[in-house]
Amino acid sequence: MKKAILHVLSGREKKITEEETVIQPLPHKDFRFANPFIVIHHIGPEEIKAGSELRIHPHPHRGFSPVTFAIQGEGYHMDNAGHSGTISAGGIQWMFAGKGLLHSEGPTKAILEKGGTQEWIQIWVNVPKANKWDDPYYQSAAKDQLPVVLEQEGVQLRLASGEYEGKKSPMKSFTPVIAIIGTIQKGKTVKIDATPGYQALLYVSKGSISANDKESIPFHNLIVFEKENDEIVITALEDAGILFLSAEPIDEPVAAKDNFVMNTAEEVEQAISDYKNGLFGTLQY
Repeated sequence: MKKAILHVLSGREKKITEEETVIQPLPHKDFRFANPFIVIHHIGPEEIKAGSELRIHPHPHRGFSPVTFAIQGEGYHMDNAGHSGTISAGGIQWMFAGKGLLHSEGPTKAILEKGGTQEWIQIWVNVPKANKWDDPYYQSAAKDQLPVVLEQEGVQLRLASGEYEGKKSPMKSFTPVIAIIGTIQKGKTVKIDATPGYQALLYVSKGSISANDKESIPFHNLIVFEKENDEIVITALEDAGILFLSAEPIDEPVAAKDNFVMNTAEEVEQAISDYKNGLFGTLQY
């Protein structure tokens, strides 16, 4: 049975650094969290001029996983837990901040030197209270390491996280998340089987679609479905890009502020204090 649509949330511009503005459909004034999904940021597409120096400077995180999907271009990751990596179009990187670390991210030096188009989506995935103080980790996968799902002509969708159609992404997480990302050609219809009882979100990154009983949903909108029932039917009204997210809800309090996702306001204030006092360490790049 088709899932009812509870919300269609329009992404708004949000300035995250002096140089960088993103589209943010979650959290939203009409709907704060879909725990474990706390934040969704869509960056770009933006044209990077040759010789640019754009990047997001070292900043702290604690208590959750920032997960980045590369749509166009090439991005790097570096943190003071000793991890580094690069992802290009179609790839994914999954950083678990755990008890805390500093990291920096942005276009690779090659993109900055030569110029190019950069676009990615980053989501913040909460983790259970029991895992918030675990050691940080980092993992990534290229496009060709992610299984193709929902195969048909004119549809290019890959399983970036979780299990679907008997296939499994290489990503590992304390919070099992099903993430399907890619494109649907105009006029094509895709049916996604969703797990009853799970959160289910669909972000439109490009073009426009119809979904279940909603006739037209343009890009930069996030659809929040009911947890009940199990079917999502998507038709591309024009060439479309989508990100489908589903996960079992974490039934715990959420306190999110700045770059931290904890269970209480006191824990967040402690994280802010720890950062100000240098307990997160240093990172040069």
